[in-house]
Amino acid sequence: MRRSWLVVLLVVPALAGGWVLRDLAPIGGARLFTSVLQRVQANALDSIPEDSAYEAAARGLLMQIHDPYADLWSPEELARYSREELRGSYGGLGMLIQDQNGAITVTQVFPHSPAQNGGVLAGDRIVLVNGQRVSGLRIDSVSARLLGPIGTKVEVTFARSGVAGPITGNFERASVRQPAVPYAIVLDGGVGYLPLQRFSDSAAEEVLAAVRQLQTEGATSLVLDMRGNGGGSLDDALQISDFFLETGQKLATVKYRGRADDVYTDRRPALVDRWPVVVLVDQYSASATEIVAGALQDHDRGVVLGATTFGKGLVQEIYRLDEGWAMKLTVGKWYTPSGRTIQRERDDNGVEKDTLPLAQRPKFRSDGGRTVYGGGGITPDLYVQPDTVSTEEFQLIRSLGARSNQLYVAVFDLAREAKGEVQPGFRVPQAWRDRIYQKLNSDSTPVSRAEFDGARTLVDRLLEQRGTSLAFGDSAAYRLLADEDAPVRAAVGLLGRARSQKDLFALVDQQQVPGAKGQAPRGAKGQGQGTK
Repeated sequence: MRRSWLVVLLVVPALAGGWVLRDLAPIGGARLFTSVLQRVQANALDSIPEDSAYEAAARGLLMQIHDPYADLWSPEELARYSREELRGSYGGLGMLIQDQNGAITVTQVFPHSPAQNGGVLAGDRIVLVNGQRVSGLRIDSVSARLLGPIGTKVEVTFARSGVAGPITGNFERASVRQPAVPYAIVLDGGVGYLPLQRFSDSAAEEVLAAVRQLQTEGATSLVLDMRGNGGGSLDDALQISDFFLETGQKLATVKYRGRADDVYTDRRPALVDRWPVVVLVDQYSASATEIVAGALQDHDRGVVLGATTFGKGLVQEIYRLDEGWAMKLTVGKWYTPSGRTIQRERDDNGVEKDTLPLAQRPKFRSDGGRTVYGGGGITPDLYVQPDTVSTEEFQLIRSLGARSNQLYVAVFDLAREAKGEVQPGFRVPQAWRDRIYQKLNSDSTPVSRAEFDGARTLVDRLLEQRGTSLAFGDSAAYRLLADEDAPVRAAVGLLGRARSQKDLFALVDQQQVPGAKGQAPRGAKGQGQGTK
C-alpha cells in the first residue's frame, strides 16, 4: 500500500503541468505571508504593486472572518462615508437600499426624489449600475456607484417581481436630505399617525416635535409607522424609546466578546405615557428600528403590527488605522429587554440559516407575561399583510413588463404640469387618463384600451396621490391613502375600540381587528418567517 501512494505522489506534478518543491520547512504566520508576497512579487507571471498586495491581503482577511458587515475603507471611502452617512446629505437618487439575501433591494423611496420621479418602487432589485453588474458587491460598493456629484447622470437597471425583463432608468443625481419624520397627521377617531422613516441624528428631535404637534391637534392615540426604516443613529433610537417608557426601564443590551455588556436604560419620564400605541413594522424594518420595537413590545407599551422585521442586531465599530484608513468590524449583538437576540443568523451570502416556524422559535415573556418570540427579528403581535393589487391592475403591470416604470414617470409629469390647477379633493378627469394611455402607447409594444381601462382604479389612485402630493404636500396625499393601507387600517380599527394599552392587547388576543385583511392567528405555523 505504501508503494502505491508513492507512485501517485510522483505522477501528480506531471499531470498538473510541472512544478518543483523547494522547501517544506514550517514557518510562522507572519513569515508565511512575507514569503508568499516576496515570491509573488519576484516570480509570478502576473503581479500587482506591493501596496495593492497588502490591501488585497487585508481585505481577504476580513472576508475570512465571516463578518458580512466588516469592511476596509480607504481615506477616500472614509471621507465619503462621513459626508453621506453622518450628515445625511449627498448627491444621489433618494432611496434606501439593503442587502436582502444577496440581492441589493430598494427598501424605501424618498418623496420628490429622482428615484420616485423615475418610477422606482420599494422591492425593486438593482441589477446594473452604468452597465456594470452589482451581483456579489457589498452594499457600500453599490451605494458608492449610485452616488456622485449633483447634476451628473447615472443609469440603473432593476428587476421587479411580476415583471418580465429588466427595467432601466436614467437618473440625474440631486441633493437629497431625507427628514426622519416627513409629516404627522391626525386620522379619524383622534388617531395620530407618525411615520418615522430613518434614525438620523435629528430623528429624536423630529419625533418630539411631531408628538407635540399631534397633542395640540387633539390626538388621543398613536400609530408609530417604522415600515421600511433600515435604522441609523443608536442615540436617537434610545431617546425615542425614552419617550414611551418609564425611568429605569431597560431599553436594550449589547453583549460583546471578552468585555462587559452594555446595558441601556431609560433616563427620563415618559413623554407619551397615556396614549395607546401601535407600532407598524415590515420585513425591511431593521437595526435601530428593531431596538425601539423590541423595547416597546417587551414592556407592553405598544402592539407591534405588520410583518416580522429583518433581523439586523449586530454592533459595528469603526477603527481608525494608519495613513487615513479605517476598518469596520462587528463586535457585539443587540438583545431586547426580555433577552431576545435581534440578529437573525445568516450565511456569508445573507441567506437565513434554519428559519423555524413560529411554534418552534424560542419563547420569552413581556413585563405583563405575554409571549414574545425570539430567533431573530421582531415578530409582530398581529400579522397583517398589505393589500394586493386586483387582477386587472396586475394584468396592466404585466403587459407593461419592463416598461412599467413609464406609468409612474407619466403620472409624475402630468401631475407636475397640473400642480397649479388642481383643488383639494379633486377627481381625475377623463382627459388625464387619456393622456396617460397615449403616453404608454407611444412605444412599439402598446397596451390595449381594455387592459388600461380595467386598471382605472390603479391609474386614478396614482394620479390622485401624486397630484395631491405635489400641490398640497405629502400629508394631504397620505390622507387619501390611509384607507387603502391595510396595516394602518387595522391599527386605526384597534385604536378606535381601545381606551388603553391593555384594551389593545385584549383586542389582539381576541382577533377583533376591524378592517384588517389576511392576518394570521397568533401562534400559527409559518407566522413570523421573516425575509425570504
